[in-house]
Amino acid sequence: MSAEERQPLAEYELDLKLVDTFTAGRLDADGEARLADQVARILPLHWTAPEEIVRLTQRIIDHLGGERELLAWLERHPGRPRLVARLYVLIGLLDQISDAAALVAGLAKLREKVRYPPGLGGYLLPDTTAETLADLSAKIEELLADDRAADAFGLAVAAVAMLQEIAPGAARSDPEFGALGDVLEQIRHDLVGAAAGQ
Repeated sequence: MSAEERQPLAEYELDLKLVDTFTAGRLDADGEARLADQVARILPLHWTAPEEIVRLTQRIIDHLGGERELLAWLERHPGRPRLVARLYVLIGLLDQISDAAALVAGLAKLREKVRYPPGLGGYLLPDTTAETLADLSAKIEELLADDRAADAFGLAVAAVAMLQEIAPGAARSDPEFGALGDVLEQIRHDLVGAAAGQ
C-alpha cells in the first residue's frame, strides 16, 4: 500500500494506517482512541459509504469478533464513541419492538392526548403504525450521519421518555414487555452518562 493510499479518506476520516495497525494487534491506546472516534463518525454513514470504507470497517468488525463486539469496543472509549454505541443500543431496540401490537396500541393511545410528545415534533410520523418506532430509529441514525450528535441524543432521550410512558400499559397487555420499563431506564441512564462524558 502506497503512502498516498495510507492517508485518511478525507470525507470519512478513516486512517488506513490505524486500521492496519489495529487489526494487526499493535495499536497503542492513543491510536485506538483516535480510531474509535473515526469509526463512531463513519458508522452511521454505512448506507452511503464507499466500498473501501465498508471493507475497512468490516475488517475492524471481523478483528473484534462481530457487530456486538464493535459496539462494546466503542463503549470502552469515552466521548463520541461511547455515545454512538449507546445510541445504537436504542436504535436496535426501536427496530426490534416497532411492530409490537401492545406498543403500537399504547403509542396510538398516548398520541390521542399528546399528538407530538415533548422533543418529538417534526420527527414522529403523523400516523402511528408498526413503522413509527423504526422510523424514529432511522431518524436518530440520520442525525448522527449528519454530524448532529447532540440532536441525536436529544431525540433519543425524548423517544425513551415517550416509551417509558407507554411501557406499563404494554406490560399489562403483553407480559413480554414486563421488563421494558427497566430496560428503558437503563438506556436513559447510559445515554445521559455518555453525554456527560461518563
